[in-house]
Amino acid sequence: MAATTAQTKIERLRWMVLLTVIVGTFLGRLDQTIVNLALPKIINDFGITVTSAGWIATAYILANAVFVPIWGKLGDTLGRKRIYIIGFTVFIVGSVLAGFAWNLQSMIVFRVIQAIAGSADYPTAMAILAVTFPGQKERAQALGIWSSSFAAASVFGPLLGGPLIDNFGWRSVFLVNLPVGIIGLFMAQAYIKESVSERKPLRFDWWGSVALGIALSSVVLVLDKGLDWGWTSFNSMSAYAVSAVFVVIFILIERSHPEPIVDLKFFHNRVFVSALVNNFVVFMGMMGGLFLVPVFAQTFLGLDATGTGILFMPMAAAMMFAAPIGGKLVGKVQARHVIFASTVVAAVGIGMFRGLDVRSGVIDIIIPMFIMAFGMGFGMAQRTSIVATAVPQNEIGVASSVLALARNIAGAFGIAIFGTILTNSLKNNVMVLSSNTTVNVNDPATVGRVMALIGLKAQVQAYDTVFLVGAIIVFVGAFLALLIPDVEMKKDVVVHVE
Repeated sequence: MAATTAQTKIERLRWMVLLTVIVGTFLGRLDQTIVNLALPKIINDFGITVTSAGWIATAYILANAVFVPIWGKLGDTLGRKRIYIIGFTVFIVGSVLAGFAWNLQSMIVFRVIQAIAGSADYPTAMAILAVTFPGQKERAQALGIWSSSFAAASVFGPLLGGPLIDNFGWRSVFLVNLPVGIIGLFMAQAYIKESVSERKPLRFDWWGSVALGIALSSVVLVLDKGLDWGWTSFNSMSAYAVSAVFVVIFILIERSHPEPIVDLKFFHNRVFVSALVNNFVVFMGMMGGLFLVPVFAQTFLGLDATGTGILFMPMAAAMMFAAPIGGKLVGKVQARHVIFASTVVAAVGIGMFRGLDVRSGVIDIIIPMFIMAFGMGFGMAQRTSIVATAVPQNEIGVASSVLALARNIAGAFGIAIFGTILTNSLKNNVMVLSSNTTVNVNDPATVGRVMALIGLKAQVQAYDTVFLVGAIIVFVGAFLALLIPDVEMKKDVVVHVE
């Protein structure tokens, strides 16, 4: 009886650890989505342009991408709980400072502090869960539930942010992180157990970190600003060149450093590389297509930010419902087959966005979004846990940081590429529709109405093209999943490849 009680206590503690990291992850991702709603108010208060305000988001994306691998390595070597708490604490401090920002420059500095600290969450949280749940079935289920918190945060961001901003001002979206963050810190201190890599570091790879940071900064910067600059402009070409040079420098450093920030031997692991490629392609297509859905809803269906957030709630419900179900298949069905099937469902969901027009209703968005989210959620456990399975346990933090980096860059690629596709398709559609339209009256008002209809039709067709491309890319990603070698899910971390 005593043994059973002790086992029950251990099991309860494990799930409290999961709840703890979900709080941290949810808060960090919520901040990313909720701040975008506050930008119009910030622009008015600071008296800045929309272009200048864009740097509030750009600075966050840059700093977040650069520091993910660094935190992953520090977590493996100095202690995952320690790094998690440090990152979470500094994130809260940065949030409070951002809530009291007095101009654009101070806001950018405080957002960078937030981003640097917030980037510690993903690699340390994933490593903490991998250590807390040593059994592959439990680990996959826990990682699947944790991953669904990303979607939940993206949905609840607009849902919570709208009322906060309307009733308490834009500063409230930052200051609300303080009470929630304090709760998360107490939970982390109480429930998370410290864990480190069995290998002690000889010295930290500072030069590799700097080279990787510069390379990533250049890539993310051009992805964020390329559409405004022009993809072949001097600024863009300079960013490409800087990124390429520092990627080469980074590889040279990593080959010779005794404790590289990213161990290049990961890329000799077929399971890891195949899973990484699949994640990159799928997230590029999904994020590229999905980021335009709220824009469409607000532009053509007349929904406000709060209404759009409510529209996205079924998406979060579908993902949170599907993730645990998919996790239960670990050990019963090969991971690649589950990932394949789930990704096909997600591709079908994105493809169903085709046909949206100004006469569409909210149900025409909810159903495709539910199907897409269910598909992604169903395979999320396998998609995440296969990376944790493919590498030694003492390097899970670094491996997960590489996975996070791939997903972030993939999302940035998707948004940048699909934004370009939307713009080019719109211009082409206007030309085609105009050349095939004849107006047999000289009334300026009639001509104006016809041109407005042409513009509206061109925009709707451009969105249709984006959703088609997104569905095709995700569908290709499904077949790439079949290239992932078979992995035998055992309680240890040894990977058996057929």
